[in-house]
Amino acid sequence: MAIIRQRVVAALPKLIQSLRKPAIERRSALPSLRRAFSLYDQINLIDNAPQDQLRFQGYTDTGFTVNGVEYEGSLLCVGNLLLSWSPNHISQITPESLSIFRILHPIPEILILGYGSQIQQVDPELRCFIRSTGMKLEAIDSRNAASTYNILNEEGRIVVAALLPYGVSS
Repeated sequence: MAIIRQRVVAALPKLIQSLRKPAIERRSALPSLRRAFSLYDQINLIDNAPQDQLRFQGYTDTGFTVNGVEYEGSLLCVGNLLLSWSPNHISQITPESLSIFRILHPIPEILILGYGSQIQQVDPELRCFIRSTGMKLEAIDSRNAASTYNILNEEGRIVVAALLPYGVSS
């Protein structure tokens, strides 16, 4: 109980400061894990995540905002690396475009594939390739893919993401 009390006392100045700041409202902001129901809900151990950890903060039809920097085009997120990714259409996502996962160690537990603004059926050849690497696949729209990546990454899970901009459609 004393440990919890120490954490509450340590978090109070930060909590009071955050409540004084005006809320920034962005139309394309991604959902956050932080809630404001009670004092205990405000104490979030995820706030102690490393500052160099990738966090998607927003999206547009042509790119993403990651750690306060806007990026245009498709992105590949591997660990704390953010790479420009060549596919700019769903049809260009092939085993070759994801070939980095053949040599990646440790093997990520899940690949989050963001298909732009729509969810598409994953090509059987692509699904087979991903399965052969030992990863699980989650194929969803890019907005939700970015949010899912944030959550799993903040939990400390080994996760990678391959995201097309939200404006891409079939």
